[in-house]
Amino acid sequence: MEKDLKVGIVGFGLRSGLWRHAHKPGKGSEVTIVCDVSERGRADAAAAIPPARITSDLEEVLASDLDAVLVLTPDNQHAAVAVRTLKAGIATFCEKPLDITLESADLILKTAYETGTRLYVGHNMRHMPVVVQMRHIIQEGRIGEVKAVWCRHFVGDGGDYYFKDWHAQRANVTSLLLQKGAHDIDVIHWLAGGYTKRVSAVGDLAVYGNVSRRSNNSGKRMGEWFSVENWPPTEQKDLAEVIDVEDISMMNMVLDNGGLASYQQCHFTPDYWRNYTIIGTKGRIENFGDGPGQTINVWTSRTSGYAPPDEVHTIQDGDGGHGGADPRLIEEFLRFASQGGPTQTSPVAARQAVAAGILATESLRGDGCAREVPALPAGLVAYFDAGQPALVRD
Repeated sequence: MEKDLKVGIVGFGLRSGLWRHAHKPGKGSEVTIVCDVSERGRADAAAAIPPARITSDLEEVLASDLDAVLVLTPDNQHAAVAVRTLKAGIATFCEKPLDITLESADLILKTAYETGTRLYVGHNMRHMPVVVQMRHIIQEGRIGEVKAVWCRHFVGDGGDYYFKDWHAQRANVTSLLLQKGAHDIDVIHWLAGGYTKRVSAVGDLAVYGNVSRRSNNSGKRMGEWFSVENWPPTEQKDLAEVIDVEDISMMNMVLDNGGLASYQQCHFTPDYWRNYTIIGTKGRIENFGDGPGQTINVWTSRTSGYAPPDEVHTIQDGDGGHGGADPRLIEEFLRFASQGGPTQTSPVAARQAVAAGILATESLRGDGCAREVPALPAGLVAYFDAGQPALVRD
């Protein structure tokens, strides 16, 4: 019988729930150590995983003879931790976005490439049923060659999710166009089959900057302030003391395969879901709702005016967070950590999503003009696109 993988966790905050999928003693993996710099994080970890060693010292994690580690810190600490775990030879799961600067994101990839340590980035939407099903329709050729992808993201819980804690400050996230949008930018790239090469954007802090009811929420967690009764947005309460990120953003992308894409994000809508429209040379796809039981509609016949779709696909369900995406994500990472091989997520794609978000942020905070996305070294891209082949064990 094979021994369980020994797994560490660094950062036990908003994404700490992933521990449930990594801590399965006797079934393949066990969380043996958790590191968090906050007293609250350490207390939560001790209560959730009593057998695990709890520490505030990253050095203890690096010296723990781990097989894998989940880096779940705030975004601006991803590279600071992941570079060290990679150099220590520990297969590393880095939560998305890869980091909040292009230099830090590129450093993570470069470190994984140079050390040969396995790197996996937590873009769980590549495992979400709505995305997987749309990609399957595209791959079957039902709408022909994809020429355009549009995404509208209605972040109805934005005031509670992103404007009451560290997410509200540029120093921690660069922008919500990057932090929140990295998911959707990656999905756009995946569905369109190309990466952003040029981007422009506009945005504004249109609502929450004018709300005067502020609070120091340090030490609290989202569950302690979240309520659907916090409505309308202009009547929000206990917003973060410092808010300098935009609450509405719009970006346009030219892809390296000739496709075009756009992404719109708003944090003060009454509803909360993503709407994708994918247009090909033979038809188009559009989802209505993005959760289980809702639909993906496909039009492949020409009509005058609106017509019912030619096909309607029900969005599937799964056990676990994000329609079953979270357990699939961790399952794939642990398999990759122990065996190598291809994965549905991609470190290069994760970097390209970050790059597009960062350059779009520069554009919207500047004059709105287009920014060019700098290329990665060809050898590094080939290495990751091949599934980090040097790491595959015989």
